[in-house]
Amino acid sequence: MTRLRLAVQSKGRLAEGGMDLLKKCGLQFAYGRDRLHQRAENMPVDMMLVRDDDIPNFVASGACDYGIVGENVLVEEQFAGRRGKELEIALRLGFAKCTLKLAAPKDGPIKSVADLEGKAIATSYPALTKAYLEERGISAEIVEMNGSVEVAPRLNIAEAICDLVSSGATLEANGLAAFETVLRSEAVLVRRKTGREPEADAIAEILMRRSEGVINSAQTKYIMLNAPVDRLEAIKSLLPGSDAPTIAQIVGRDDVVALHAVCRERVFWETLEALEAEGARAILVLPIEKMLA
Repeated sequence: MTRLRLAVQSKGRLAEGGMDLLKKCGLQFAYGRDRLHQRAENMPVDMMLVRDDDIPNFVASGACDYGIVGENVLVEEQFAGRRGKELEIALRLGFAKCTLKLAAPKDGPIKSVADLEGKAIATSYPALTKAYLEERGISAEIVEMNGSVEVAPRLNIAEAICDLVSSGATLEANGLAAFETVLRSEAVLVRRKTGREPEADAIAEILMRRSEGVINSAQTKYIMLNAPVDRLEAIKSLLPGSDAPTIAQIVGRDDVVALHAVCRERVFWETLEALEAEGARAILVLPIEKMLA
């Protein structure tokens, strides 16, 4: 029987997010002594736990059918002319979001991309950074570093950096300020563009449909409230990203109805306060664990 071979990062945010997603998709893995290979007990899926940088090659070579990888790693592989060009994104997974940014000392002269002409830039993404600058007509020296890129300006290794940024705290701690976004990245599910096994693709389609349900339900909420009939339209207009809500009569009341709605956008406290101001009462906001459109 064909089994889907899925490459997942062994450590880090992508590992935690990937495993959490797979568990929410209903997969149950048997954890044995082999930390490289895990076998799902209830679905024909084998998981390979490897380094993030190795995942594009594992998938491109056919060692794995699909892989969960950071988009930043995939794009770097593609610009570097390696086997990443043989891959495509099958699904965006919505976690491990970050941005690749250009940054320089906040009290220095570099404030824009144009200021990088003739300068040295330290980065762990040399191919991506070079392509970004060349597209804008900027000639600069790329200094490749495998870690601690943010210290490069302080050590006079480079005058600017191109590095992943999540909160910006590391840049701030090193006296740097970001001035340009090179790439917005997140975890993605990748596969080969050609040469895939139809049986493995069929298993992947089931997994992707479940994943979409998990992703969609993450921000989706189920709202229940009582609404005055004469304010119903105004209340419906305040529900973020909702389809046509369900309206039900309340026994013994002609002036109030019960309203239930699935909201596909984030529900903030301000939303609830606005609903209350329009006369909504008994407002409940419930999480949705699983959802298929």
